Amino acid sequence: MAGNAIELTDASFESEVLAADVPVLVDFWAEWCQPCRALSPTIEQLADQYRGKVKVGKLNIDQNNDTAVRYSVSAIPTVLLFKSGEVVDRFVGMKAKRDYEAALNHLVPTA
Repeated sequence: MAGNAIELTDASFESEVLAADVPVLVDFWAEWCQPCRALSPTIEQLADQYRGKVKVGKLNIDQNNDTAVRYSVSAIPTVLLFKSGEVVDRFVGMKAKRDYEAALNHLVPTA
């Protein structure tokens, strides 16, 4: 995976997301999902833009179904924002970069 976004798995989810000391944006996606692929550059831009302030990760639901089920991800792309191990925001479907930025800026006002 290129860029600053990290690849998340069922096995790494707890340590990388739930135990993170910064807010975490998680993109639930699949290779066959065209909207997911269209969203990918935006996710990478956010990873660069918020580097050091927010962790940005991508979780392939075909390879990591347990986590997708745990968070009731029934449509993709779905982007969840976590803070202190809790979901604080949910985006389903394609959204504009400014929508994610507004939510992230609420979590990290100095961004």
